[in-house]
Amino acid sequence: MSVNQRAAGAAELLALPGVADAVENARSALAALHRHPANRRGWPKTSAAASVRAARASAALDGGDPTLTEQQQSVTDPVLAGALRVAAALGSATAVWQRSPLQVLARLHTLAAADLVTDPETLGRPVRAADRLAALAGLIAADGAPAPIVVALAHGEVLAGAPFGTADGVVARAAGRLVAVTTGLDPHGLGVPEVAELRAGGRYRELADGYADGSPAGVADWVVANCEWLSAGAREGGSIAAAAAD
Repeated sequence: MSVNQRAAGAAELLALPGVADAVENARSALAALHRHPANRRGWPKTSAAASVRAARASAALDGGDPTLTEQQQSVTDPVLAGALRVAAALGSATAVWQRSPLQVLARLHTLAAADLVTDPETLGRPVRAADRLAALAGLIAADGAPAPIVVALAHGEVLAGAPFGTADGVVARAAGRLVAVTTGLDPHGLGVPEVAELRAGGRYRELADGYADGSPAGVADWVVANCEWLSAGAREGGSIAAAAAD
């Protein structure tokens, strides 16, 4: 099942057991998070905190050291440094994401992998999965599939294709965040699904492998899991909002 088939089959995906409920739960959880009193006017502060928390969890998922203290003058772990650079760039990336997603992915890889490659000429240059990226670009530009499903497909396609060969996980999770923001599912980036993904442990990779296999069941399991992570990420964002309100 290609990404085009997955996108075209959004209605079929919704009909699979558990998918429609998971999609609605994700939407409801994130909508409630945006209604939190601390997020009505103070969302720039909570969004910034969520962004850093997401970057740390994303780095850990790629084997980085997520340790970050107020006393640190610089970040020494290259994976975490890249994830933080990506997080800082997402705000400006939203303006061009839907019309030039491949350009944005290349830029995000340049930021994510800057300290991980020996040849800077390889930064932002896909080395494989060109067909997956082209299909993903079409999906991002299209309109119609439920936003939580598009989050799952964008996340899954970059993760499965590993187009850059380095830092693909950080880029994949950033793509999911961009979809959530630009579709209005999580317009201020208040959720932190990356924490739930990290807590999933080996199950995260198992689900990603199932998605990469392309079977309808594997795709459905991945979509449901992504929706559950979005819902859990909304709860994580709620803890940030609660702390900000104290």
